[in-house]
Amino acid sequence: MNKQPLTLLILNGKGAGNEALRTAVNTLREEGFNIAVRVTWEKDDGLRYVDEAMALRAETVVAGGGDGTVNEIATALAMLPAARRPVLGILPLGTANDFATSAGIPEEMESALRLAILGKAVMIDIAQVNQQRYFINMATGGFGTRITSETPEKLKSALGGVSYLIHGLTRVDALKPDSCQIEGPGFHWKGDALVIGIGNGRQAGGGQRLCPAALVNDGELDVSIVTTQELLPTLFHSLTSDEENPNIVSTRLKSLTIRAPSEMTFNLDGEPLSGREFSIKVLPGALACRLPPQCPLMA
Repeated sequence: MNKQPLTLLILNGKGAGNEALRTAVNTLREEGFNIAVRVTWEKDDGLRYVDEAMALRAETVVAGGGDGTVNEIATALAMLPAARRPVLGILPLGTANDFATSAGIPEEMESALRLAILGKAVMIDIAQVNQQRYFINMATGGFGTRITSETPEKLKSALGGVSYLIHGLTRVDALKPDSCQIEGPGFHWKGDALVIGIGNGRQAGGGQRLCPAALVNDGELDVSIVTTQELLPTLFHSLTSDEENPNIVSTRLKSLTIRAPSEMTFNLDGEPLSGREFSIKVLPGALACRLPPQCPLMA
């Protein structure tokens, strides 16, 4: 009988054929690690597999995929009783892998898998939206949201995260700000926002560093509001510099409410949510996650 604690690796179906990953799993199994693999095929598979992980008393659940997969698994874990939650591990297999990149998780499969199973578990925050949705990395609204959701799959496959920016360059004629007001403790803003980033992590949309100083364990969300029509210089600035940008209104909040006269869409780690009102709050230390030593996202 295998005495090693169980790790349940949940793979997005798109990454199931990754040969480097298959080799890494076999290598660690030969070393005695107890790894079970599940592959998602349709909506709510991740939720079902997390329930299975709890029934099997898995110590670690590894999300193998992009930001959407990490979101799905983190959301399922957040819904479990705190005392029984497995630890979250992350294996970057998506197009952009914004959260994994910001956190310094290795791209090489064996190194990432070892970290996901053996790394030190640290408590991280997660954000809740309208009581029932969550994000672990970032919620984005405005032009950036439209670009992320409209970027063709073939372009993403060929160019990775850069594809979002390239597609954005072709859609500059479609710039249209969202009128809204954002309120939180000691903060009020009202106006036209071209892009809104609410960050637990630092980047979204394939490398757009909307919240370059965000931390996943500070009990706060970084809020960045792009208020200018000069979108491309602003985005290039955010890609290349951590200096304060005069075209971005920034604050840190534990909770906030966004209200808009017309329907807006926010991407929660790439998963869309539309409406006219969004109530967002941070849940401090909600998940245990295996992150690298000296992780840039940790205080």
